[in-house]
Amino acid sequence: MSSLPPLLVIGAGNWGTTLAQLAASRGRQVRLWTRDSAQRDEINQRRSNSRSLPGLALAASILGVTDLGQSVDRVDLILMAIPSGAFREVCRGLAPVVGPEQMVVSATKGFEAGTHRRMSEIVCEETCARQIGVLSGPNIAAAVAQGKPAATAIASAFPRVVEATRRALSSAQLMVCASADVAGVELCGALKNVVAIAAGIADELGVGHNAKAFLITRGMTEMMRLASAMGAEPMTLTGLAGIGDLMATCESPLSRNHRIGVALARGESLERALASLGMVAEGVYASRSARALARAHAIDMPLFTRIDRILHEGLAPRDAVDELMALPAGRDVPRFASAGRQSGWRAEHGTKRA
Repeated sequence: MSSLPPLLVIGAGNWGTTLAQLAASRGRQVRLWTRDSAQRDEINQRRSNSRSLPGLALAASILGVTDLGQSVDRVDLILMAIPSGAFREVCRGLAPVVGPEQMVVSATKGFEAGTHRRMSEIVCEETCARQIGVLSGPNIAAAVAQGKPAATAIASAFPRVVEATRRALSSAQLMVCASADVAGVELCGALKNVVAIAAGIADELGVGHNAKAFLITRGMTEMMRLASAMGAEPMTLTGLAGIGDLMATCESPLSRNHRIGVALARGESLERALASLGMVAEGVYASRSARALARAHAIDMPLFTRIDRILHEGLAPRDAVDELMALPAGRDVPRFASAGRQSGWRAEHGTKRA
């Protein structure tokens, strides 16, 4: 039996359940919170979560819970893996029961609709927690749950948070790398979902590997422009949370956002595509925030703009590709200024219109 305090995972979706299973495999007692009492009972009585990860036998040390107040008691580390649309509401539920000595790590990859807040910002706004981190990387939940090797990044300004997360999740299966760039890791996790929709569209339209590579590369360029303008370290985009996660979500048929892109290119409505998916695809909502943030920072993001128009304004996927190909070529890779001078991204792209 582990001498460490129990760990709390908030959210019994596929990623939250996978994180709980990973921590349990490391010998931790894990509380897995869900709103649904039927899901809680299935976890505790049948050792399964058929809604989120059918076929996975859950470890005996995972306890399904629905009472948030009792769940937080004696916990040192809280992992939050819930859709962005429910994040603030759950944080408000946490506010009366979480203490400043407890660590909170967001594993949610998205923005809050309307405010365009990152999840770590919401934790700060709604609770007294300040020892905050974010977890992001190329982590398709179903593959990790099947025991396939993977790596992820934990970013925090607090070394204690980084070490606690590593201790909870690191194993021969999962490499947990450290970062201090909370904003960069979080922005990567949210923005790459939009590019994955573009990749799904490219695959279904049959435009070929060359065009798909072009779209993904342009998507990464636009991610770098916006993330740099918002204070992220440009090199973070080259790491696990950036290009690593981008590769996984743009190539895997298990990626929710890729599947949405495929459905849209087939001519399905967004409503039908989401209903068929049966899960949240964060890129559908992140496109709205990305476009608004691009405007606010005067950043040109033509790929993100067109994916948002496909999702929310009825632009045909084929027309979007044609529009992108008709744009002026411009510079391939922007020059970066030397240390102490303005970033090359901002210098060359910062005054363009989104």
